[in-house]
Amino acid sequence: MPSPSSLQWLSLVATIWLQTINGANTDFPVYSSQLKQLLSISQVQLNNLAFASDAGKLFSWLAGFAVTYLPLRLILFIGAAFSLLGYGLQYLFLTQKITHLSYWQVFLLTALSGNGICWINTVCYLICIRNFSSYSRIAVGISTSFVGLSAKVYSDIADAIFHPENKAKAYLLLNAVCPLLVAVVTSPVIREDLNTGEEEKHGAFMVMFVLTIATGTCSFLGSIGPVSTWFGPRELVISMAFLLVSPALIIPVYAMFKGRSWDKVKKVYELSVEEGRGGGGEGRKEALKGEMKEEVGFKVMMRKMEFWLYFFSYMFGATVGMVFLNNLGQIAESRGLSNATSLVSLASSFGFFGRLMPSLMEYHLSKKGYTDSSPGIMATMMVPMVPAFFFLLLNSSNLILYTSAAVIGACSGSITSIAVSATTELFGTKNFAINHNIIITNIPIASFLFGYLAGLLYQRQGGSNSCIGTDCYNKTFIIWGCVSSLGTLLCTVLFIRTRRVCCKLEENADI
Repeated sequence: MPSPSSLQWLSLVATIWLQTINGANTDFPVYSSQLKQLLSISQVQLNNLAFASDAGKLFSWLAGFAVTYLPLRLILFIGAAFSLLGYGLQYLFLTQKITHLSYWQVFLLTALSGNGICWINTVCYLICIRNFSSYSRIAVGISTSFVGLSAKVYSDIADAIFHPENKAKAYLLLNAVCPLLVAVVTSPVIREDLNTGEEEKHGAFMVMFVLTIATGTCSFLGSIGPVSTWFGPRELVISMAFLLVSPALIIPVYAMFKGRSWDKVKKVYELSVEEGRGGGGEGRKEALKGEMKEEVGFKVMMRKMEFWLYFFSYMFGATVGMVFLNNLGQIAESRGLSNATSLVSLASSFGFFGRLMPSLMEYHLSKKGYTDSSPGIMATMMVPMVPAFFFLLLNSSNLILYTSAAVIGACSGSITSIAVSATTELFGTKNFAINHNIIITNIPIASFLFGYLAGLLYQRQGGSNSCIGTDCYNKTFIIWGCVSSLGTLLCTVLFIRTRRVCCKLEENADI
């Protein structure tokens, strides 16, 4: 029988595998143009299908309520079943196993699979938060970073197994079956409430970071044209599979170093240093800061100014970035790129590192006894998105397109990752499942508004046919850039408000 410590780390590894296949909607830009032809739909209708996956998040709060009454394993399989049903029926339709599906039936099936993502996310977030209470931001960041690899993983598998002409069918099949297969593999080891105390975990997380960064680097190198030609699709799949399995090595490594005497000496030294600095005062500050993290129910949360600042800054920041990434396929086509796979893979890889960045910052600061503000990190990561949109107006070169896609992918990924910690920081952990699923309802709202507007402007430029040229998205980039500026401003205000409270508590602790 594995020890509680081993099960704790195995559960984290399980969330990594689940998150790796839980970004099925991020591969939509790769086959969107082919799907548009197969279904004979307009650009606005195609944008609505991109929105449909996000529309499932309007009902993500159902997963938040369900975890109160149902075991995590059942929640996990409900999410996987939604993906199987939603994408599976679309696959059968495209392979003509089902004779007819209307456009709105395809829309609803896509929304159902999008809702399934929320159920799996809820399981992963709760495992990280409950099993690593003192290191939850690090655990969540490592786990969620692998969502950024989903598009790359699905692309590599599709390239290795399927013929290019069957890309749309291949992605729908993979999106349908992969979540269920991984759920079956991980369900025996997922546990919650396995927090084994406040013992030193930095060494174990360091090994996890090394393996995680190696995985992201492999993904990034596989996205670069000259490098990807050295290895065939099958070699890339084998390399990625090996690296995704490698996090399980954290268990024996952690067990081997956990009992080393130098760890104990380090703890004694750190305690003596804290006492020399006046540990009582620091402890008082920490206690007062803990009072900030009050446990807030969703009804009270929605009456707070912090909620609305957080809601709209997320909506005008990370969500606008997601809409841009959903449109990458059409943006690439309008600029003369025959294949959007490399562009989407690049954005996916940088999204991975963006999601990992907050965890690396937290890891470094926690070793020194400090912590940082989640709203502050979010505001910082929104800043580069604004010039990334406007640079697309100034230069039509492929280099600028790839650079902007990388920047927006990294920033939106980072904001999405830190948002999980921001929810607990602002409103507590007790009602996290419901609170966070309510907050992310901003994603479908923004996806519809900004995605529909992008499709409408695109269609006006190109008529009923595909639009070719930089003018197809120029007005859209202006709107997205201005909206991102507003999101940065709102998040800065949120940071100032929460920082002011923190400063007042620290002043009280010094009295």
